[in-house]
Amino acid sequence: MIHVLLAEDEIALAKIIKDSLESRNDFQITLASNGEKAFELFKQFKPDIFVLDVMMPQLDGFTLAKMIRQIDKHIPILFLTARSSTDDVVSGFKMGGNDYLKKPFDMEELIVRIQSLLNRPIDAEITKPKETYQIGAYCFRVAHQVLEINGNTESLSYREAEILRMLCEHQNEVLQRRPVLLALWGDDNFFNARSMDVFITKLRKKLSADPNVQIVNIRGIGYKLIC
Repeated sequence: MIHVLLAEDEIALAKIIKDSLESRNDFQITLASNGEKAFELFKQFKPDIFVLDVMMPQLDGFTLAKMIRQIDKHIPILFLTARSSTDDVVSGFKMGGNDYLKKPFDMEELIVRIQSLLNRPIDAEITKPKETYQIGAYCFRVAHQVLEINGNTESLSYREAEILRMLCEHQNEVLQRRPVLLALWGDDNFFNARSMDVFITKLRKKLSADPNVQIVNIRGIGYKLIC
């Protein structure tokens, strides 16, 4: 069963896509009518593929894709849009999209595009989530939520481990605050942002044995892991 998360604010079109795909018995469709709801459902259900409209209320498709890529670099993302300029297509791929389907489209083409993305040949090591990360002199064991250095082991809380995992996946790149806050706290309000700052401070302390490892604050945007 292929679980598709469909973010589409045109209710009639969303129902047509849902009914068409589910009539084939090998698709399960979860619907979202706006970008924020789609992001919440993404965190809850972890679908096999994300099909999203570019023009949506609350969060547009490009912004949503960028937020998802901060958390998950591997899930296939297919954009649906009435916009087809070269700039729009390029923007979609820059935001992390894997394919782009212009409205109106044939349902068979949508199915072929979905199946193609799910079956695309990608190195297994790239698609498989990493179990360990080397952070300078540290070894970060993700599943065990521990940092190891010089024979010593430091335990991490769930949020510490998840923040560090996301930082590792974006090593030497900026990890934006908002997707992390929404994923781990469910809200990006002031108090949760301050809580995240506390976790970052804790991680810095736990990584302090290697002076080459730094978590840098990018003011107003997020953090960057440098090592």
